[in-house]
Amino acid sequence: MRDGAAAPARSRDRRDSRWDEHRRARREQLVDATLAAIGRHGAGVGMDEIAAAAGTSKTVVYRHFTDRTDLYVAVCARVADQLLPRLRAAMELGGTPRAMTTAAVEAYLAFCEADPELYRFVVHLHPTDRPVDADPIDSLSDLVGDQAAALLRSALTQAGRDPAPAGPWGHGLIGLVRAAADWWLRAERPMPRAELAAHLTELAWAGLSGVVTTEPRPATEATEDL
Repeated sequence: MRDGAAAPARSRDRRDSRWDEHRRARREQLVDATLAAIGRHGAGVGMDEIAAAAGTSKTVVYRHFTDRTDLYVAVCARVADQLLPRLRAAMELGGTPRAMTTAAVEAYLAFCEADPELYRFVVHLHPTDRPVDADPIDSLSDLVGDQAAALLRSALTQAGRDPAPAGPWGHGLIGLVRAAADWWLRAERPMPRAELAAHLTELAWAGLSGVVTTEPRPATEATEDL
């Protein structure tokens, strides 16, 4: 009897697993439809427009997502999954810390430039259905800040400096780039992406270069400090 009882249980498990996979696939399709709707209608897209892009009704969308916040978090997670590997790859290219910083800044700006409306949707248009317990974009900023901090910590250590400031500097650098990217998009990209990345690196490095390099400082600078 034990074998007979186990068979229906295994059958139910397989059915449950199939339905779980179906639900996951349907959620991914609805995220795809949301991305398409954002591309068509902009960051302020509504649920009616998202449902139309999916070829279904809002009732069906809400069958798979608790509310607009749940859908927003899923879109943010998709964006984070795409963006974070690009930023990691840029930071891990090697070379000097300055070159790695420039590469990471330009990778972030490339994401903004490729789809400004999607950037605005995930970064600025938090839904008001309920508080977002775990915003993947905020988590993404933290992860990128941690990587920038690790880069700076290594450079400070190699320069024989105290690595303690690496944490606030790394996260501050991410805040600088994010604020500048917001301005760049609002101003309708008044300069090429590479030029903006160079400007931001120059600003950051003007403060960082004195503490993350082992190169001797010019005598005039040493005299001015005195």
